[in-house]
Amino acid sequence: MITMSHIVYGLVTLSVILVMLFKRGVVIPTLIGTFLIGWIYTGSSISGFKTVFNANLTAARELFVIFLIITFMVALLGSMRDIGADRRMLQPIQKWMVNGHMAYFLLAAITFVISLFFWPTPAVPLIGALLFPAAIRAGLPPMGAAMAVALAGQGMALSSDYVMQTAPKMSATAAGVAVTSVADKALVLSLITGVIAIGGSYLMIRKSIRKKSFETADSSLVFGEAGRTQYPAQGVPAAAITSDEPAAKVLSVNASASGSVRLEDSELSAAYAEAAAAVDTLDPSMMKWSKLFAVLVPLAMFGVMAVMVVSKFSGSGGALIGGDGAAFIGGVAVMLLIICSTAFHKVKVLDSIADHLVEGFVFAFKAMGPVIPIAGFFMLGSADFSGGILSLGEGATPPAFLFDMVSAMQQYIPSSAILTAFSILLIGILTGLDGSGFSGLPLTGSLSGALAEHVNADPSTLAAIGQMGAIWAGGGTLIAWSSLVAVAGFAGVSAIDLARKNFLPVVVGLIVATVAGVLLW
Repeated sequence: MITMSHIVYGLVTLSVILVMLFKRGVVIPTLIGTFLIGWIYTGSSISGFKTVFNANLTAARELFVIFLIITFMVALLGSMRDIGADRRMLQPIQKWMVNGHMAYFLLAAITFVISLFFWPTPAVPLIGALLFPAAIRAGLPPMGAAMAVALAGQGMALSSDYVMQTAPKMSATAAGVAVTSVADKALVLSLITGVIAIGGSYLMIRKSIRKKSFETADSSLVFGEAGRTQYPAQGVPAAAITSDEPAAKVLSVNASASGSVRLEDSELSAAYAEAAAAVDTLDPSMMKWSKLFAVLVPLAMFGVMAVMVVSKFSGSGGALIGGDGAAFIGGVAVMLLIICSTAFHKVKVLDSIADHLVEGFVFAFKAMGPVIPIAGFFMLGSADFSGGILSLGEGATPPAFLFDMVSAMQQYIPSSAILTAFSILLIGILTGLDGSGFSGLPLTGSLSGALAEHVNADPSTLAAIGQMGAIWAGGGTLIAWSSLVAVAGFAGVSAIDLARKNFLPVVVGLIVATVAGVLLW
């Protein structure tokens, strides 16, 4: 039966979508909506206040594993930065960039691999400082370099998030399905979208690829001391980035109070510029450690992936999936962090390692913190969580606001899986308009779980499709005010032009992936 609480929940959900269309944060609407539903459902304003807190606590409890894995991986990258291992890890790749065509696909491949383990945002300054100049010298135009990195990192890697499983966890929790089910489907869909987008972009820029020339780099982009970037006269620096600022300053993600992700300066990003100047002047005693960890960390991460894949398909019953997989990756990262920090700080590591952990936690909470109240609101719409959030007794039947509303309107909803899939994709893209690909995942996940049964579709497939739309749009390929600014800044091109160039290949890829998802599952 539809009650006033259901109506309010539906109105708040519509308001969330409307606010996102105007590129505004949705934290306040979800918090107010959570309070109103708690008050109306229980008839007590005191319960309304409790509902707000319980919803956020429930979301934080469910998502904290995400914060931890991000923290440990960012901390590990910070410890590698201390000894120059992060930069040394990529230097051999420069030798393979024999021409612009090879440089384009190498940039995409390396960005995809690094972004799977460390997320694209921390990886951008590393790739930008080391590989952009080499790629441009090989004849790849700056716009081509930016497209390769954005599509492979912020698009293909982040939309699957197969290693850290931040996005699949959020989508699966909201949809009420297994994390591995969403993660596996998201990986396939992201590869379909990514291959089409990267291939299509290559066809768009292939005629502008020139012969390898050192003058090519000078006329396009030159990295000077301490990671400073000089932009060419014809180049348009993204946002307000000027040639007097360290190139790495465009890195950092800072989630504003509105819930959208902004790019600002920070100690994290400035540290990359310092490392760029210091890597070639390392103390001789540190050089061996720098070389060691430049090899050890990639091997360890690939080893982790190999163990997870083998355990998943071995049928032994000990598969490292979901939370177990995240725990395995996080544990390996912590051990590498301890060893790497000890090599650099020696006895002082007892104090200094905390700095890297704090750096990781700050990054994680700035990037993901605003998602908690949004996730809390949509968890309130699920019967799996609403009982605890509303503080109902053990014998009480928890409400399922979203599912009940969909059930009541099912006679007006076309029973078409393909139409529903494209609707979820469109909603995902709309939620990405605020520049944050993750804030819309609770909504697309909840709608997927509610609509799947009515249209005879797999809820995990719909959730994965919604995840594709939200992250490819807001994660940094289609929206100029997202982390796309960082990529554009390093390449010395306009973020708006970069988003415009990405639009057609990405949209075609998403359409093909959506159709493939419905047909495959």
